[in-house]
Amino acid sequence: MKAAFQKYVLEFKQPAGTSRGVLKTKNTWFLMIDTGEKKGVGEVNMFQGLSIDDRPDFEEKLQWTCDHINLPPVEMMGELQQWPSILLGYEMAIKSLQSNDPFTLFPSMFTEGQDAISINGLVWMGNPDFMMQQLEEKIASGFHCIKMKIGAIDFDAEMGLLKLIRSRFRESEITIRVDANGAFTPQNALQKLEEISKYQVHSIEQPIQQGQWQEMAQLCEQTPLAIALDEELIGLYDSAEKSQCLDTIKPQYIILKPALIGGFQSSREWINLATEKNINWWITSALESNVGLNAIAQFTYTLGNKMPQGLGTGSLYTNNIEAPLEIKKGHLWCNTSTSWNTNDLKL
Repeated sequence: MKAAFQKYVLEFKQPAGTSRGVLKTKNTWFLMIDTGEKKGVGEVNMFQGLSIDDRPDFEEKLQWTCDHINLPPVEMMGELQQWPSILLGYEMAIKSLQSNDPFTLFPSMFTEGQDAISINGLVWMGNPDFMMQQLEEKIASGFHCIKMKIGAIDFDAEMGLLKLIRSRFRESEITIRVDANGAFTPQNALQKLEEISKYQVHSIEQPIQQGQWQEMAQLCEQTPLAIALDEELIGLYDSAEKSQCLDTIKPQYIILKPALIGGFQSSREWINLATEKNINWWITSALESNVGLNAIAQFTYTLGNKMPQGLGTGSLYTNNIEAPLEIKKGHLWCNTSTSWNTNDLKL
């Protein structure tokens, strides 16, 4: 069994505004395994500026993974525990290799095109007119759950946008989620949450920067709207740490990005711990190409969570790997009448 990796630069159709700045391109890496008879592919989606494995020796560790690809999986996963994006890419590539079809990792009614996954429509940061334009497009295309990135433009302007949405659409028509990406401070967060809650918002992701467990716990206790932990889960590796995080903060939700928290096995562990503590959850992609989005979507479907998931990022790029994934009326489908175009992958 041999392995190699390939770097791939994804190009956004239009610049994507986040509280960390504006993204025009996104690096990703494909891990390919070849036995001579079969091939497997996984996506190593190291998110620069956010992933815990955004380190100078990242590609060195990726090469190490290729060089040691024949290690027993348990040993390899132990070695990669603190490299979450590589760990997910490895899990994905091994699963791909073991499958009858390299892109059907978790067979289900979803992969057969008989059922779909409810997803939220993402509204990127920008000026209010641009954000409203995106919102109208999402609603016109059939989304009933909208996720808005907030924290980069003027807060009053963002509240004006929420007010405008609620003047046109009732809570029963459109569910609004907001994601602050840690833009608020412990001092002003509660006041801002009270403002946001006036517009019947479902939940807010990561209102303050991660790592402030006591401050976040206080917020979760006092909040007028549900708080979902997102970045807070990054960098927690063992079960005891994960459990301590949830016990301390007591969030209403957790949001799982497999590339940032260490893959499928780690996601399952978070879900099991959260379920024991009556904390709900959903899964979100993290700007993967369609290779990673496909695998994460298939995994998500098998978990049976009916809430809208955050899996609609595959359409953001001009040079994505062509895949049979389609978004129709706020749902992600696998169109079995189309196929993958892997010309850009050295498979």
